[in-house]
Amino acid sequence: MDRFVKIKEVAAPLLQSNIDTDAIIPGNQLMRVSHSGFGGGLFANWRYRTETNGERAENPDFILNQAPYKQAKILLAGPNFACGSSRETAVWALRDWGFVCIIAPSFGDIFYANCFKNRVLPIMLDFAAVKAIAGQVEDSNGEGRVTVDLEHCLVTAPDGRQFAFSINDYFRNVLLQGLDPVSAVLQYETAISEFQEADRMRRPWVYPDAETAQKIEESVP
Repeated sequence: MDRFVKIKEVAAPLLQSNIDTDAIIPGNQLMRVSHSGFGGGLFANWRYRTETNGERAENPDFILNQAPYKQAKILLAGPNFACGSSRETAVWALRDWGFVCIIAPSFGDIFYANCFKNRVLPIMLDFAAVKAIAGQVEDSNGEGRVTVDLEHCLVTAPDGRQFAFSINDYFRNVLLQGLDPVSAVLQYETAISEFQEADRMRRPWVYPDAETAQKIEESVP
């Protein structure tokens, strides 16, 4: 996985409140058998409109269809972003589009946790701060870049004003080191082994010998 340390990128302001996961990736965009390729369905009901001939075309009024926001890596969002259903594909769609950071006053809890599993950094700032950053971006016609420094937990607006954010140490470490969930757990491999050995002494009946384990495995249909 790629490490997330510091980025300076285009930020797209989408400050509507209560954008749910069905808006982020509508149900009719979920028919895929892989974990990738969902970027085309991101905000599909907003990004596209149906022409008179029945064909789907980009809606020029939607911000992600406008330059330079088509290249945005940071999304500035309103309160309670990604509420609603728990579909992890909402994060996949944002990631596949190219977003690596979402800045909002609050998030749906499940979405927030899913972000860290999928190399996306969710940052919570006061709504006044998010609006201030978005205002500067809009005033610059999208040319003002936003900097996110995970190492120092700072967001820097285009005019240089800085906003501090807090994040769980474990999640911060996962992104800084570029760890996937399995790699993150394996950091504690020694502690896990020590626990298992101590637990084996306390509860030997939980750990069958090789012969018994083989019999159990063979009995499973």
